[in-house]
Amino acid sequence: MLGEYRITGRGAAEISASVERGVGSGELAPGQHLPPMRELATELGVNPNTVAAAYRALRDRGVIETAGRRGSRVRPRPASTARGSIRVDAPPGVRDISEGNPDPALLPPLHDALAAAAHHNALRPGLYGQDPLDPEFARLARAGLDADGVPPGPVAVTSGSLDAIERVLAAHLRPGDAVAVEDPGWGSLLDLVPALGLRPVPVGVDDEGPLPGDLDRALRAGARAVVVTCRAQNPTGASVSVGRAAGLRALLATRPGTLLIEDDHGHGIVDLPLHPLAAATDRWALVRSTAKAYGPDLRLAVLTGDALTVDRVRGRQRLGPGWVSRLLQRAVVHLWTSGAVDAPAVARAYGERRDGLVAALAERGVAAHGRSGMNVWVPVADETGAVARLLQAGWAVAPGARFRSMSTRGVRLTVSPLTTDDIGPLADAVASAAGPVPARSYG
Repeated sequence: MLGEYRITGRGAAEISASVERGVGSGELAPGQHLPPMRELATELGVNPNTVAAAYRALRDRGVIETAGRRGSRVRPRPASTARGSIRVDAPPGVRDISEGNPDPALLPPLHDALAAAAHHNALRPGLYGQDPLDPEFARLARAGLDADGVPPGPVAVTSGSLDAIERVLAAHLRPGDAVAVEDPGWGSLLDLVPALGLRPVPVGVDDEGPLPGDLDRALRAGARAVVVTCRAQNPTGASVSVGRAAGLRALLATRPGTLLIEDDHGHGIVDLPLHPLAAATDRWALVRSTAKAYGPDLRLAVLTGDALTVDRVRGRQRLGPGWVSRLLQRAVVHLWTSGAVDAPAVARAYGERRDGLVAALAERGVAAHGRSGMNVWVPVADETGAVARLLQAGWAVAPGARFRSMSTRGVRLTVSPLTTDDIGPLADAVASAAGPVPARSYG
């Protein structure tokens, strides 16, 4: 069963460490079955309860999984190479529209905001033992959530959206639990879920968000949590409509024990309204980052949710980083109150580029998706070939493999670097490279 590898040890900690060494070295491969507990106990000369404790610890750490009578086996490894490494490097002379970054010209300068934060700190120095939340930041954050119809809940601050999502998942789930995730979806999230020892269950999407039928199947299959992108879904640009939100809320209400996480990373760069699912279940969280509107390096996100979830996140933060810098919180307060960002104008700028590209592709017979945000998703029959042909034509695009689990092939185009003059030539290149459109475009 194990080939040449032999599990050793007399205590539970020694046995589990032996298995982890085998997994780490590659001598125990993903999917490989471990001996039944009684069999291994006999071989090692220990009590079966000792082996049971070792296997339980390995399950809790996400090293192995147990499938009832089929026994225990090594889990598929968490991604050691992030999906973001599946990329195409743009050589000189090639336009890079693959990275998903905002347009620097639409980001506010930060020197005034940082200077204002430093001045505030000079008057009221940030010290140990203070509230991790700046009061003005908390007030403005909650007011913004209220304006968008997000149900009441306490506020926390995290180091970006992915940090918030990781902390919320860890607050409620254990290794082996299933999480419903959008497909295609955010590559970093698709990496994070298995890295936490959790099991991703793909849910298809269309332009209005997750498909209720797919989510229902995922929940029936045992998914204990679901992650939904409210607007500017990456990579498709989907935005949850009012009708879709009503359907999803009704579905989730039948399973109140489901953990619901909403990612509103597009806040500040989209002009479509938020239709939150928040509070459709007993345990919920909504996170909105400052990355797209104010700059990726600001590393700050607002988190709200039910009291228990937010309390658990705050409690775990106290045992790790302690808090997110109040200097950064004060800088964001300045950005929110100074009018440094004209959100409608930013949303309009991205919308004109995105809608222009989708329309130009339609004129050339190419189906594309991009209801909101800064990305356009183009289904293709041959993903590798399309990427290569576009590179030859002078455009580096993101391969769909960075975002897919089971959905059909595609490429992602980020419109941030585009000008009006770029739309036609890019659409021509994509039309030439895309090939026949798959019958099911995505979802």
